[in-house]
Amino acid sequence: MIPPGRPLRVVGDVHGDARAFAFATETDRFVIQLGDLTDGGTDSAGTLRLMFRLIDEGRGLFLLGNHDRKLGRSLAGERVRGGPELEATLAALDAPLRERALAEIGRAPAWLTRGHEFFVHAAFHSAMLENAPPPGLGPVSHLLSRALFGETTGRMQPDGYPERLIRWVNHIPAGITVYCGHDQRSRDGRPWRATGDSGGVAVFLDTGAGKGGHLSWIDL
Repeated sequence: MIPPGRPLRVVGDVHGDARAFAFATETDRFVIQLGDLTDGGTDSAGTLRLMFRLIDEGRGLFLLGNHDRKLGRSLAGERVRGGPELEATLAALDAPLRERALAEIGRAPAWLTRGHEFFVHAAFHSAMLENAPPPGLGPVSHLLSRALFGETTGRMQPDGYPERLIRWVNHIPAGITVYCGHDQRSRDGRPWRATGDSGGVAVFLDTGAGKGGHLSWIDL
């Protein structure tokens, strides 16, 4: 799904910041967006249209994020835990965009590999190297849960979000670099890099776009 030999631009969580995403897509590189296109910013509809234009032009793809899956399930008529962000996104989508979003979310991969580069929304598991991602709108397996939600303790933080761990970084094999979003670890506005005990590296690209921060990307 990633064109062989193409230079890449890896873009973190957009969360409806269509203006920043438009700037990020002004490139000849193939764009890999790491999931969570919508919810939180001012223009989720515009963000989806930009992403679908990249797909139509053969210039990019997006990975399945937890917000994308929630939107897809809602568009499919399933019961989901809503909230004002999702409600605002749904209200902004006309009928053709709803239909396209459901189709694209349904076929978005939960993870991808290119050589020693690994791309996933939330977190890595070593079994992902040996298994193709399952359908994103189907049942949530252990690997799909890791890809969408990361590694959690089962406890809730004071802000209402699950408490997240990054022990998974220690299981990235040496020579592998994992590019992910979902977990906003940066404290200086730049993508945050962590090296695990096994020698592998994780690069966290969520720097708060659509949620008071800004959009980050890395060119490979």
